[in-house]
Amino acid sequence: MAGKVKAICEEKIVPIIEEEGYEVVEVEYAKKSDGMNLTFYIDSEQGIQIEDCEKVSKLIDGALDEVDPTDGQTYILSVSSPGIDRPIKTDRDFKRNLNKEIKVTLFAKIDGKKEFEGELTSFNETEFVIKVKDKEITFNRQQVAHIVPVIKF
Repeated sequence: MAGKVKAICEEKIVPIIEEEGYEVVEVEYAKKSDGMNLTFYIDSEQGIQIEDCEKVSKLIDGALDEVDPTDGQTYILSVSSPGIDRPIKTDRDFKRNLNKEIKVTLFAKIDGKKEFEGELTSFNETEFVIKVKDKEITFNRQQVAHIVPVIKF
C-alpha cells in the first residue's frame, strides 16, 4: 500500500508542488505513533520556513482529496523541510554538496573502516570521489549505506 500511495503522490501531487518552485525531496507514507502519515519533504534554494510548509499543505490538500491515494484510509498530512543534515541520495543532492565535506557510511568495511569523511570532489551515476587529506577515494554508490553532509557550527 505504501508504495502505491507514494507512486500516486509522485505522479499527481509532486508536479503541483514543483510548479510553485519547490523541490520535492521525498514523499513518505508510513505508520507513526499517531497513525498513518503522508509526508512531503520540500526544499528550495532559499531554504524552507514554516510559512512554506503551510502554503504547500494548503495547496495540495484539495488535490489529495480528489486523487484519494489511500483509497479512503485516514492519514495525517505533513509538509516538512528535510533538514540541513538530510541524506545525500540523488544527483541533485550530490551536485548541491560538491566541494563540501560529507560523511560516508558503508555496508561493509574497506581497509578496516566503515566510515569516511572528506570533500566531495566528483560524482557520476555509479560512483563518487571524496578527498581525505591528500588522498582521493572512489566509492561505488551501491556499497554505501548512508551519506550526509558534515555540519560544522
